[in-house]
Amino acid sequence: MKIWFAEHNWPWHPERYRFPTEQMLLTLFPGEKPEYPDTLPQNLNGESGVLIGLSRGAKKASVSVLVKLGDRYRNGVARFPSEKLDEPEEAVYHTVSHALKQAFYKAGTALLGHELPWGSLTGVRPVKLPTKAMLAGKTARQAERELRKEYHVSAPRAALAVECARAALDVNQGLEPDGLALYIGVPFCPTRCAYCSFISADVKRSLALVEPYVDALCREIELAGSLLRERGLRIGSAYMGGGTPTTLSAEQLHKVLSAVENCLPMERCSEFTVEAGRPDTITADKLETLKAHGIHRISINPQTMEDGVLCAMGRAHTAAQIVEAMELAGRHFGGMVNMDLIAGLPTDTLEGFGRTLEKVLAMDPANITVHTLALKKGSRLIEEGKDLCAPEEVEAMLALADQRLRGAGYAPYYLYRQKYMSGSFENVGWAKPGAVCAYNIVMMEELQTVLSLGAGGITKLVDRSERKIVRLNNPKYAKEYLESWDKIAAAKQAAADFQAELARRDGESENPSL
Repeated sequence: MKIWFAEHNWPWHPERYRFPTEQMLLTLFPGEKPEYPDTLPQNLNGESGVLIGLSRGAKKASVSVLVKLGDRYRNGVARFPSEKLDEPEEAVYHTVSHALKQAFYKAGTALLGHELPWGSLTGVRPVKLPTKAMLAGKTARQAERELRKEYHVSAPRAALAVECARAALDVNQGLEPDGLALYIGVPFCPTRCAYCSFISADVKRSLALVEPYVDALCREIELAGSLLRERGLRIGSAYMGGGTPTTLSAEQLHKVLSAVENCLPMERCSEFTVEAGRPDTITADKLETLKAHGIHRISINPQTMEDGVLCAMGRAHTAAQIVEAMELAGRHFGGMVNMDLIAGLPTDTLEGFGRTLEKVLAMDPANITVHTLALKKGSRLIEEGKDLCAPEEVEAMLALADQRLRGAGYAPYYLYRQKYMSGSFENVGWAKPGAVCAYNIVMMEELQTVLSLGAGGITKLVDRSERKIVRLNNPKYAKEYLESWDKIAAAKQAAADFQAELARRDGESENPSL
């Protein structure tokens, strides 16, 4: 879709506002790609596109957006005090970007003839807004009203975000300045699922990399442990994901977890979750190994209990194997298991999704995460162009999940969104009382530094008092990871130094950031 900026009155070159413009374009018209013609048209006869302007009056300034598709068009306007254009540069950018998105949203939804569930919100972390509002002293009702009024979020989604914000505030109270979360990545899977775009390798094709990868990961764990202990830092929550960590053998899992126990400062770690997502990787000896090393919770992720849908996804297991895996897990972990489901999978139906819900609830896991299918670049779903559920059917699936999970005693506790999600919906984690996974909240709401080890890991250094997040990326792929020790070691050093300085500063402050 063509996008034009009227060139007068912008505080800087309008190119700076391409990012918020493209966010709204993706949200409203996900099939369209932005084009920026060199000149403004004399008129829009026969043209489809978006025309954006900024005007400043004595008291009010406004951003106007005209969206035109063929012969149909609509206008949207968002106003703010003119004096805000005289504030510091970043404040002006925030004000104008927000107004641009609101005006674009108004015009776009008027043209489409319907609102979006998350309104004009375009980020992956909508819960951050009510969390921030309530930390600043607003009530839950005020935070919910702000989402609806300022961002046009629907009433059910605004209420859902506030519920998750309450859970985030509960976890936030237990965080300490010298604490951080830990992520360990194992980038191998038995096969690659059709919807997957994660950095993971089919273990059958990369078998020769697995053992050297385990050795390199243990080396990184040892280095990280020495750096953290030297600086008096402690790990509060931990998560091993991937990939599918239980693609490793019991002996390899033992080796990695022994390194964690012997090297890392885990004395205050309140929870440690391991992804055992694929039931075809779960064996009694692996579960015994995990339990022996103090793992608190595992994930067994069916995504669906419909065999036909599993086959369409490229999963090499059946629904019956999921039941068998849960029975085996029950002997070692009781009900402390998370199960992931996906609404909107190819060939699935509302009735089939309902059967999946009932079968999963009958297995009584402590946590259930309900994802909306995201059409990720690099996934086979995109490459093969498979038929997908209509957004209306996905919405019905999510509503059914909400109803049945609440009825079974689960409550929402964390939430996030992704690009290219069917119907522009969300992923929601549900938990029984006392079974909230704090790591998920810390990671998603960026409440605390997350130290990532292994290929594809992204360390997030979180300085909340300065509103700053620094990302340090490990090499993406296993082979690249094995060849990059100097880069990996430097990143661990930088992360430990950052967190130690943050802990020192917060320890001296009367108003620490957490």
